[in-house]
Amino acid sequence: MVVKQIHNKQEWDALVAEGKPVLVDFFAVWCGPCRVISPVFERFSDDATFAGLNFAKIDVDEASDLAQEFGITAMPTFILVKNGVKEGEVRGANPPALQALVQKGAA
Repeated sequence: MVVKQIHNKQEWDALVAEGKPVLVDFFAVWCGPCRVISPVFERFSDDATFAGLNFAKIDVDEASDLAQEFGITAMPTFILVKNGVKEGEVRGANPPALQALVQKGAA
């Protein structure tokens, strides 16, 4: 599955309205740990086991309103949203914790 780039609140709302759980990566282009974990996030999005999830990325500098809405204070931060409600969060480039969050979203 393709990781969707979200640029604004309208795109975010449309993605959530699809009804599938969303795992979103809040990142910054200048963030080294974000670049390190990004391929791991991409691999999860390509895994058929997790086809029931939407995967999205939000650049905190581009969509600062969304970053503020979710209380993002560190990058990368991964947030799981189900039915419009935050169900989980992982801060930092932590592949095992990210995997656990992805599995929670797929459950």
